[in-house]
Amino acid sequence: MLLNEFLLLGAVLFSVGVYGVLARSNGVMVLMSIELILNAVNINLIAFGAYHDTVVGQVFALFVIAIAAAEVGVGLAIVLLLYRNRRNIDLDAVASMKG
Repeated sequence: MLLNEFLLLGAVLFSVGVYGVLARSNGVMVLMSIELILNAVNINLIAFGAYHDTVVGQVFALFVIAIAAAEVGVGLAIVLLLYRNRRNIDLDAVASMKG
């Protein structure tokens, strides 16, 4: 497969993820969209690493996976606290929590 095909796949995934972050107000859907963005970045890193015959792209992809795992942990904790306090996970209601 060509590099262009992987870059096109990464661009489509990134675009869907950005749309999901901007258009959704559900906290879980926003977290899933952020994961799509990070997976698009991983595809691009690995594709460029394979194109240049180095493992640097794979190493950076592992770092991105570690950051994504931490983001999911913190994000789900915030969503659970939001649900516990408000009984919904609508992110538009977060603005009303300012003190």
